[in-house]
Amino acid sequence: MHVAFVSMWTAQHHETGATERTRRVAEALATRGHEVTVCCAQWWGGSIPAFDQNDVTYRAVTEEPAAGAFGSKLPFHLLRTKPDVVQAVNSPPGHAVAAKRACRLLRVPLVVDWWEDAGDDWVGYKRAARAANRVLVPSELVRTQVREHGAPEERIETVPESIDVGLVRDAPVDRRADIVYANDLDEGCNVESFLLALAELRTQTWRAAVIGDGPLRKTAEGTAADLRIDDRVAFLGDLPPEEFVPVLKGARVFAQTAEHEPFATELLWALACGCTGLVEYQAGSSAHELVAGDRPGRRVTSPQELAAAISAAADEPHRTLSEAYESYDHDAVLDRFLKVYRETIDERGFSLGLF
Repeated sequence: MHVAFVSMWTAQHHETGATERTRRVAEALATRGHEVTVCCAQWWGGSIPAFDQNDVTYRAVTEEPAAGAFGSKLPFHLLRTKPDVVQAVNSPPGHAVAAKRACRLLRVPLVVDWWEDAGDDWVGYKRAARAANRVLVPSELVRTQVREHGAPEERIETVPESIDVGLVRDAPVDRRADIVYANDLDEGCNVESFLLALAELRTQTWRAAVIGDGPLRKTAEGTAADLRIDDRVAFLGDLPPEEFVPVLKGARVFAQTAEHEPFATELLWALACGCTGLVEYQAGSSAHELVAGDRPGRRVTSPQELAAAISAAADEPHRTLSEAYESYDHDAVLDRFLKVYRETIDERGFSLGLF
């Protein structure tokens, strides 16, 4: 199968939830033997129109990220690429609409992978939602947003983020922290709620780690010092999965307090590592979905409630693995992407010879 991705910004430009998701799926498809083309703004040097990396072909639609020029040139590039299915990111929304024009001429389906609204172009997002043969969302929070844009319920498919379950199973245990917070330390990270909860537990014995980096790291470190807990809170910066997972396996509790999360990937890693997930409810975050039902965790609404929940979790048995998250493994989630592609192609009657 030949899958064409449409994403003006790529992870090589800058890493975001949307660009990382696109790169991971594109490279995983290529590993499975599928042909993969990413139509994007150029991120490599020189004047060559296309660049191959990790068996994925990146084709330059424009030399620089420029939404208007990209949208106007995109249909021509898709017509030359001739894919079996097109997957476009939802933002900027005009690019999904432009991709639809090419899809009609090629008679192939358009799948829109909806991470978040990155602007206030309400009309554009409505057009993008209605143009898609199928809309993929990472969570129920995003599903609700897409429905509000007018996408029919039957066209929306939840495909979550994924993790390496094999890494979780095989990684060693690093016991440097009992309680872990992990997120980019930028606007909306709300790490102060985590630190305030720890300050409530000043008289108890614990060690905590903050994993992640960003413009608010210095502010967070200053807050920990002001609260007189900086001697027990280690700021570890960004860690690759090979270092991140052992810390989670050594911890008992993972605290999720960020205000905005289309999908709480760090929390998912922690739950798979056996941590009790404590989620401070935020209207703009889907994190509470991962601790719903009988899953190990609970929701809280304030730093005081978070502190009480951390204290209570100290009595729970220490686990380093949960088998309940096998369905979130990279391979299992990739199968869900492929299922959507095949279904949309079959619905249009062009499945012969593709598989």
